[in-house]
Amino acid sequence: MTFLRPEAKAQLMRWREVLAGGAMMLLGLWWLIGPGRLLVLPAMALLLAGAALCWVGVQRARFRSAGQGPGAVSVDEGQITYFGPLTGGSVALREMTELTLDKTLYPAHWRLTQPGQPELLIPVNAEGADALFDAFATLAGLRTERMLHALQGPDTHAIVIWQRAGSAAAPLRLH
Repeated sequence: MTFLRPEAKAQLMRWREVLAGGAMMLLGLWWLIGPGRLLVLPAMALLLAGAALCWVGVQRARFRSAGQGPGAVSVDEGQITYFGPLTGGSVALREMTELTLDKTLYPAHWRLTQPGQPELLIPVNAEGADALFDAFATLAGLRTERMLHALQGPDTHAIVIWQRAGSAAAPLRLH
């Protein structure tokens, strides 16, 4: 028997890091106020760790979707693999040159570019797509806040989120 509606459980799971961080901060505050000066250092450490977990949890919650979209995503040792109903493929994070959020498609898709491979399109709401947050965070120079803003923004065009330094497209010459 379950006591929570599925929608409430989904929201709790989406915000789980924030809830855990808040609980850590409450415990740290209780230790700080409670037994005098005995637990000041552990309480301060718990407050800082809880605040950091809340900050990361808010970012992750903004990235997560319901996971009810087409296909499934797997991230394993720097390899992103998408198993879709019509397409699929894999991209190595080390060799990736560009990450684009394409909002012209429905639902919006992540477009991962790797030289010598066809572009990999992954719906933002695919099953397991929340693992992409950690994978994308390893890309050197990626601005997480820019990615989250683009994901939730009202724009309806393709947005380049990240591009490997020195991999800008060479200008085409006619002669």
